[in-house]
Amino acid sequence: MTEKAFQDYYADDTSHCYGCGRLNADGLQIKSYWDGDESVCYFEPRPYHKAIPGYVYGGLIASLIDCHGTGTAAAAMYRAAGREMDTEPSFRFLTGSLHVDYLKPTPIDTVLEIRGRVQEIKGRKVVIVCSLIAKGEECARGEVVAVQVPDGYLETLKQQTSDVN
Repeated sequence: MTEKAFQDYYADDTSHCYGCGRLNADGLQIKSYWDGDESVCYFEPRPYHKAIPGYVYGGLIASLIDCHGTGTAAAAMYRAAGREMDTEPSFRFLTGSLHVDYLKPTPIDTVLEIRGRVQEIKGRKVVIVCSLIAKGEECARGEVVAVQVPDGYLETLKQQTSDVN
């Protein structure tokens, strides 16, 4: 994809997450994009992401849904505000709750597609419903309740980061 992913707009201070942080060399570094009214992310599991031979570890599935959901929440808030994702102040979200239903074993030998839909935006809370699809079949479904980081948090984080460097 040639467009920037939601996660590519995150400031360096907030780009270290294991699931979606572009600056986490050991992380998943997922990338999420708009596809009409849905968001989409593609991820190819590696052999070390297995639960049992041939199938993906459930924790990876939860991580993909979680980080795709919080990224979608940020992008949805920008859309709702009529703003571009590179404008300030930043909208960043943390997981308030995560619920995952594992519908069938997820094969490891394929690219996984994670689709998100905004269910609700209410104040500082965004609810995203996700489907994880492998080989055309829905293998997992999740709901992410994403909560906007508290006022002042990003500024505090920037200060702490500059104090360390």
